[in-house]
Amino acid sequence: MAKRTIELIVNGDRYELAVDPWRTLANVLREDLRLTGTKVGCAQGDCGACTVLLDGRSISSCLTLAVEAHQREVTTIEGLAPSPDELHPIQEAFVQHGAVQCGYCTPGMVLAAKHLLDNNPAPSEAEIRAGLSGNLCRCTGYNKIVDAIGAAAKKISDTGKEA
Repeated sequence: MAKRTIELIVNGDRYELAVDPWRTLANVLREDLRLTGTKVGCAQGDCGACTVLLDGRSISSCLTLAVEAHQREVTTIEGLAPSPDELHPIQEAFVQHGAVQCGYCTPGMVLAAKHLLDNNPAPSEAEIRAGLSGNLCRCTGYNKIVDAIGAAAKKISDTGKEA
């Protein structure tokens, strides 16, 4: 099967790529664009390590074909911070609350949290846990992760910043 030319808007930058139609978005992000913050854990959509935002929606990029993202906006962990010198409030909260252990799940957790807070700026603990239900942490850092997301929601609310 012939390669297809697609256009991706990743972290605000436009890319035109020729890809095999069976390649996943995760693989294109990691291998072609060298955005290795997106992790591939299970490659079956069970672990959430590959979570990115596609047009603002949280998705498993290991299950999404790159051609499905043609002319759509993709946000990876590399595009979340407002500048190279400043972390996003969710990233700050993860650091401050010790929610980063081995770090493998962290990019997916942070982007799942971003999606959650974009849609529910003041979630309860139960809503945070439900919002992370597709993301696994093998280090069992869930309590610190939940605490960090709660703190980020409060900070975002207090400062009036966008999640």
